[in-house]
Amino acid sequence: MNTVTRATMQPVDIPLADGVYDAFVVWAETRDDGAIALDLTVTTGARKGDVVSVRATNAPRDAFDLIGLPCTLHVRASEPRVEW
Repeated sequence: MNTVTRATMQPVDIPLADGVYDAFVVWAETRDDGAIALDLTVTTGARKGDVVSVRATNAPRDAFDLIGLPCTLHVRASEPRVEW
């Protein structure tokens, strides 16, 4: 699956420099507004092990189905995008 989901970083998150990060979905839940809150663990590079929370819209599946999936987190101008 090669679906791109727009996401916004939560203000309490660690800042990530612009770049591409391999990640893994460790938690996901649907919010009242229909967006999905995702906790992603970075799996490679200097930020390996860091957990980043994003609020995603247009997710390709239900929140529970996303738990355990690998993904790619793209950050550009502090704007994250999640790709499955």
